[in-house]
Amino acid sequence: MKTPIQFRLNGEDVAAFVEGGANLLDVLRETVGDLSVKGGCWQGTCGTCTVLVDGAPRLSCLTLAEGCAGKSIETVAGLRRGTDLHPLQIAFMERFAAQCGYCTPGILLTAEALLEDNPLPSRDEVRVALAGNLCRCTGYTKILDAVELAALRMKGGRE
Repeated sequence: MKTPIQFRLNGEDVAAFVEGGANLLDVLRETVGDLSVKGGCWQGTCGTCTVLVDGAPRLSCLTLAEGCAGKSIETVAGLRRGTDLHPLQIAFMERFAAQCGYCTPGILLTAEALLEDNPLPSRDEVRVALAGNLCRCTGYTKILDAVELAALRMKGGRE
């Protein structure tokens, strides 16, 4: 039996019918059509599927879709506004922080949540915040550099 749910996805109202026990990752990709959300391990250990639910990072592969009724969900597709990229996206490009890019959506959203709570985090605070996001291609240095650069720019600082 399917249950109707409504939520806001990247600022737009969305309605969907979901199977009981369906995870948010599958609903976003297969029902709603937001392919910016990636699945990695489907066990909650890699962080690839991270989305923001009411501003907090959540592993969409472990989050029940029914529990998101009435909530606001942001995927990496919602980071940019029109043609303007988010400062994190720009910094990731400039610092070559994405290799294959598969993990990047989850890392960007985790970093966005961090910068919302802590606009100018230390390198250790960035490292701790991103600890649940695995990347198999980088050594993380460029990712940390990009988050720090974006934070600085978002606070109006210079490199």
